[in-house]
Amino acid sequence: MRKLSCIILVFVTLLSCKGDGSDAQNTADGELPFSYQKMPKKLAMNSEATTLVEEWAEFKALSSSLDVLYKARNNEDLILAIDDLIEKEKLLEKAVYPELFDKMQIKSRQRVFKTYLLKVKASILNNRDSTEPTIEMLEAYNAFRKQFNVLVNSQLDKNLILNEE
Repeated sequence: MRKLSCIILVFVTLLSCKGDGSDAQNTADGELPFSYQKMPKKLAMNSEATTLVEEWAEFKALSSSLDVLYKARNNEDLILAIDDLIEKEKLLEKAVYPELFDKMQIKSRQRVFKTYLLKVKASILNNRDSTEPTIEMLEAYNAFRKQFNVLVNSQLDKNLILNEE
């Protein structure tokens, strides 16, 4: 009985160790699957926010680089697009913001976007699936764009709030 249980245990162990090898082959080739079909679409901005953003050259450059990201079909295309986005984000960070958008709400969402941008780059460099971090990064970018709409739509007069004239 002991011999039979040992043989079964060895057999089960060998079966559990055997895999299809697809994961090992993907990392050996340096090519992990990137599912571009799952990427969320860019959030549309209202006309007033679009007008203000069109005059902001650094943001336009970032937005056009993000359009290139949507055309990425594999990790090689993705890493090139991410490197370009990182450079454009650095320029945006140092740029002069339009007066209405020079607020911490915008800058904090930009930092979150940068964090997820770096997370995508790290997942690619560490040979991990980059689909989920890319989706998170695009959701952070949409939150960044949504905040432009929020600021344009809700311009409150501080004097009314503070009861000052």
